[in-house]
Amino acid sequence: MVLLDERTGRYWQLNGTGAHILRALLDGGTPDGVAEALAARVEAVSREQIAADVRDLLDRLAAARLTEGAPAAG
Repeated sequence: MVLLDERTGRYWQLNGTGAHILRALLDGGTPDGVAEALAARVEAVSREQIAADVRDLLDRLAAARLTEGAPAAG
């Protein structure tokens, strides 16, 4: 998945997991709900690490001003 910042013309490329997270959130999921769903599918990574990764993605998108609203709660 590629995101375009229309203000700057800069592109942001997400890997498959990042794209999955963003799609799930855009479909109405919550960060915690997305982390839970991923944790149920990926046994090699802890639920806590997945939740931290979801928050990190949201924080990075917010820092780049690619999202609206507050950054993810830590």
